Amino acid sequence: MARTRYATDRGLIARMGVTMFMIGLVFTAFVILVVYLLGHYGVSNGGIIFIALLLGGGMAFGSFYWSDRIALRTAGARLVSPQEAPQLHGVIDRLCALADMPKPRVAIAPTDMPNAFATGRSSKVAVVCVTSGLLRKLDTAELEGVLAHEMSHVAHKDVAVMTIASFIGIVAALMIRFGFYSELFGGGGRGRGGRDNSQYTLVVGLIMMLVGVVVYAISFLLIRALSRYRELAADRSGALLTGQPSALASALQKVSGEIAKIPTKDLRTAEALNAFYFAPAFTKGSVSSLYSTHPSLDKRLAQLAKISQQIGR
Repeated sequence: MARTRYATDRGLIARMGVTMFMIGLVFTAFVILVVYLLGHYGVSNGGIIFIALLLGGGMAFGSFYWSDRIALRTAGARLVSPQEAPQLHGVIDRLCALADMPKPRVAIAPTDMPNAFATGRSSKVAVVCVTSGLLRKLDTAELEGVLAHEMSHVAHKDVAVMTIASFIGIVAALMIRFGFYSELFGGGGRGRGGRDNSQYTLVVGLIMMLVGVVVYAISFLLIRALSRYRELAADRSGALLTGQPSALASALQKVSGEIAKIPTKDLRTAEALNAFYFAPAFTKGSVSSLYSTHPSLDKRLAQLAKISQQIGR
C-alpha cells in the first residue's frame, strides 16, 4: 500500500491476501498437472504453456502499463484543467492534501450516467475520471466522498493487484484455447524417441480441457470476490479520510438510483468499464452476487452506517 493517510482495514486486507493466495494456488496446481500429463504420456506439445505464459504476460503488462489510456479512450473521456473544471479540481486538491498523496490527472467523460473511476499503474500517472452526469447529480460533499473512494484505489495500488490476479485467469484461458487448436487435441503425433502417442493425445487433451475450464471458473470467481473486497476497502478508507460516511452513502444511493433509470441498451456501452466504476453500470438481470464486481448496495450502506456510528462515539 502507498504511504498515505488513507486508513487500512486489516480484515479486508487479510481477505484479499487469502484470495490472492488461493488464485495462485489454483494456477500452480493447474500448471503442475499439465506438466505431469505432458511428461507422463510423452506428449510433445509442452510449448503450449510457454506460449500461454508469454502472451498472457504481454496482455497483463499492456493492461497494467496503459490502463489509464485504455480506460479514458473506452469512456470517451478527456483530461480537464483547473480552469475548465474548478470545482472538481478543488475537491481533488483538498483530498490530496488530506491523504498526503500526489495529485492525479483529472478527466471528465461526457455521459449522463452518473459514475466515476480511477486507474493508473502508480500515483504518479494516475487519473481520476468523473462523468458529466455525476457532476450534475451530486453536491460537493457527495462528490468528495466518491472521489475519496476512487483515490483510495490509487493509494492501495488496486490496478496492480487486479492485474496480477487477472493474469492467472488469462493464462488459464489461453492454455485451454491453444491446447484445443493444437495437435494435442486432435492431430496426434509423436513424443520422445519418435514414439507414436496418438492414443494418448485425445485423453490428455480432454483432461486438460476439463481441468482448464474448472481452473478458469474458480479463478473468475476468486477475482470477482477480490474486486468486491477492494470496493468495500475503498468505501471504508474514503469515508474515514473525509469523516463523512453519510455523504458517501447518499452518493451511493443517488448514483444507484439514477443508473437504475437508464435503459439497459444504453448501459451496455459502459459494460467494458464496469469493474472500474464507483457503482456497477451494468448487471445481467438477477445475477448471483458471486459474479458481481461490486458488493450489494445494502452491504455497502451497512458498512458506512457502522463507520458513522464509530465516528460518532
